[in-house]
Amino acid sequence: MNSSTINFFRPTVRGFVGAMAAVCAGCSTPPGEIFPPLERPLVWPASQDVPRIRYVGQLATDADLKPGISGLKRMGIALFGKPPIQSMLTPYALCTDGGERLFVADSNAQVVHVFDLKTRRYLRWQPTGEKFSQPVGIAFDPTRRRLFVADSVAARVFIFDDHGKSIGSISSDVLTRPAGLAFDAASDRLFVADVAAHQVLAFDGDGKPIARIGSRGSGPGEFNYPTNVAVDSQRRLYVSDSLNFRVQQFDAELKFVRQIGKQGDMPGYFAQPKGLSVDREDHLYVVDAQFEAIQIFDVTGQLLLDFGGEGHGAGQFWIPAGIFIDEHDRIWVADAYNRRVQVFDHLKEAPQ
Repeated sequence: MNSSTINFFRPTVRGFVGAMAAVCAGCSTPPGEIFPPLERPLVWPASQDVPRIRYVGQLATDADLKPGISGLKRMGIALFGKPPIQSMLTPYALCTDGGERLFVADSNAQVVHVFDLKTRRYLRWQPTGEKFSQPVGIAFDPTRRRLFVADSVAARVFIFDDHGKSIGSISSDVLTRPAGLAFDAASDRLFVADVAAHQVLAFDGDGKPIARIGSRGSGPGEFNYPTNVAVDSQRRLYVSDSLNFRVQQFDAELKFVRQIGKQGDMPGYFAQPKGLSVDREDHLYVVDAQFEAIQIFDVTGQLLLDFGGEGHGAGQFWIPAGIFIDEHDRIWVADAYNRRVQVFDHLKEAPQ
C-alpha cells in the first residue's frame, strides 16, 4: 500500500470514529440501583410483627455493581465487544473497609475481589510478584488503612495498603495454617485462627506475636481445628472451634469465659460452625456450613434467632463460609458454593 493510499484511508477512519463518537455521545446510561427492593420483602422471623433480619440483595459478578455506561465506553463496546464478566469462584471470607468497599477472599480463584459500591469499580488484588495459594481469611485495619489476608497453604498473612500494594507479611515462622482473621482496632491487635496448630494467635499492630492461646483438646480453652475468630465492642474474643462443634468466648485478657453451643441438629447446636461476626449490640452471628444457616446468640450464649436454609434462592445458602457485619449493621455473607455474596440488614425496629 503506497503513501497516497494510506493518506486516503486516514481521514476515512477519523471520520468513522468521529461519527461513532457523535452517535454515542447521547447514549450514556446512568448507574443502576445495586440492591433494588423486592416486591415482597424477605424478612426473619416471618411469623412475627417485628422482623429482625431483612434480605437486601446479592453480589456475584462485577456487573452487579451496575455502573453507568458513558457514550465513549458504549462506542468501545460497539467496536470491540463487551469485556468478559468477572465472577467469583469460591468466596470464602469477606470484610469492608469501613466505607463502601467490599473485600472478598476467593480461596479457589486465589484472588481478593474488590467491589467499590460508591465508584462502581471492580478490582482484583494479588501480592506483588506473587500469587495467593489459598486465601481464606481477611480483615481490615481502619486506623492504618491496611488489609490483612490469610493464605492457609502459604502459611502467611499478607498485608496490603489502602490502594492494594503489598507492604509486608506475617511469615510461616510463627504460623502453621492460618485461617480466620479479626482485627481489634481498640487494642490494635490482629487475631489469627491457626487451624493446624489448634491455637489462636494475637499480633500487635506491627505484626509481632504478643499472645497465643489454646492447644489441641476438648476442654475449656482447648481447640480442635479452630477456623474463625471475631471480637466484640468489649474486646471479647469468639473462636469457632469447628471440630469441637462449638464457639468459645474469651474476655479481653483472653481468659476463657464460656462455651456456646455443642454438637447436634437442633436450634442452638452446631454441625460445622465457621464464620463469626458481631453486630453493634454485641449479638454473635455464627455460620453453620452444614446446616446452611446463620444462628444469632446474645452475649451469654442464648439463641435469639436463626435464618437461611439450603438452596439457591434469595436468603438460601449452599455451604456458606464467612460473615462480616459492618458499622451500619449490614450483614455480608460469603455464600461459597452459590458463588456469591448475600447481603442482609439487622433491623432494630420494624421497617416503616
